[in-house]
Amino acid sequence: EILQLQTYYTSGPTETRAWTIGKGWTAPKAAGVIHGDFERGFIRAETISYDDLVDCGSESAAKSKGLLRSEGKEYVVQEG
Repeated sequence: EILQLQTYYTSGPTETRAWTIGKGWTAPKAAGVIHGDFERGFIRAETISYDDLVDCGSESAAKSKGLLRSEGKEYVVQEG
């Protein structure tokens, strides 16, 4: 709270990572934490809330329930 930081996660077939960003950051700025080219070339991000992913048990199950969202450049990243 004091530092105004939060965590977001990225996940692929073999790896899940946690990234620390500032609260209120947009998706392109958050993507830049992973790699600068991601910020410059950002178009859209597919997102699932952490709680929805855990409740569903998998990305495909969350997607089939319509919980996968496509967010644009103005999206403010939420913790988890």
